[in-house]
Amino acid sequence: MLSDTEILEIEVRANAARPAPWVSYIEGRDHRGGSSFIMIANGELDDLEAPKLPDADQDFIAHARQDIPKLIEEVRRLRAELASKT
Repeated sequence: MLSDTEILEIEVRANAARPAPWVSYIEGRDHRGGSSFIMIANGELDDLEAPKLPDADQDFIAHARQDIPKLIEEVRRLRAELASKT
């Protein structure tokens, strides 16, 4: 089980990253020419080039930026629900 401290530490790391959405673009799957990268929307478009990552790893990293905050919210919601029943 994750402690409240661990959840807070994960949330701090997620909030320190550039804002969502992050989108994975894989050379040969999503576009032709150039290299694989993660596009970051932070008001201006930026990207993290990731030519040596396996495709599944790149997709996971890009989606984590959106997924982690949702998971933290769900853990807290479920804990509050459980606490209200005791």
